[in-house]
Amino acid sequence: MENGVTVVTHAFVDVRLTSTVSSFEVQRRYNRGLTIADLKRNLEMIVGANASSMDLELFSVTDNFVQRLDDNEALLGSYPVDDNCRIHVIDRSGALSGEYSDVSKVEKFEISDDAYEQRTESARSFLKKQGLGRFNEEEMAKKQAEQADRENKQKAAADAITVGSRCQVQVAGQPTKLGTVMYVGTTDFKSGYWVGVKYDEPLGKHDGSVQGKRYFECQNKYGAFVKPLNVTVGDFPEEDYGLDEI
Repeated sequence: MENGVTVVTHAFVDVRLTSTVSSFEVQRRYNRGLTIADLKRNLEMIVGANASSMDLELFSVTDNFVQRLDDNEALLGSYPVDDNCRIHVIDRSGALSGEYSDVSKVEKFEISDDAYEQRTESARSFLKKQGLGRFNEEEMAKKQAEQADRENKQKAAADAITVGSRCQVQVAGQPTKLGTVMYVGTTDFKSGYWVGVKYDEPLGKHDGSVQGKRYFECQNKYGAFVKPLNVTVGDFPEEDYGLDEI
């Protein structure tokens, strides 16, 4: 007590931690009675550096340099540490920021496809032995047949759709939409047969142009491409949304 005033120092202090090993900042709470040596040992698991190769620097709450924490026997509380100050860990072992997270710095092992084919303990070799994935000829043939059947059905559906027809579009997980068929056929953006539709409402994705190529004309957000089997052509008059009501 001095001049009737009692100064109380909290036993713990919240500090921010940064290091030369990582670009991340973390926050920890430490007892002010901890020695600098014990603090360094605690920091080993946080920053990934060895205590014996650490230098510690203290920065203020506003990130101004204060001083080095260079006395291993001194208590943390003997330094002017305040809540939200920053302790910066310098790793003298030579580790650099991002060394353990930047994969571009990792030496790559490359092998030719022919050399990989000769390996007997590779993932490819295992799949071959077990007859799995693309090495299961029966399963692959079945998938190819199913794909060909789907494409034939899509083509048949496309052949029955004519440009200018009114249509209803039903796609799983989406509301039913009404519109006009503007395009039928193949496209450059994806294989197979597609139907370009101009919706009655702005429920589409574009204006009839995809990846720089124009397939039909319409207002932006009114155009879409859907698979032929999702399109039903018929007498679907355009709904009156009351735009002429007074």
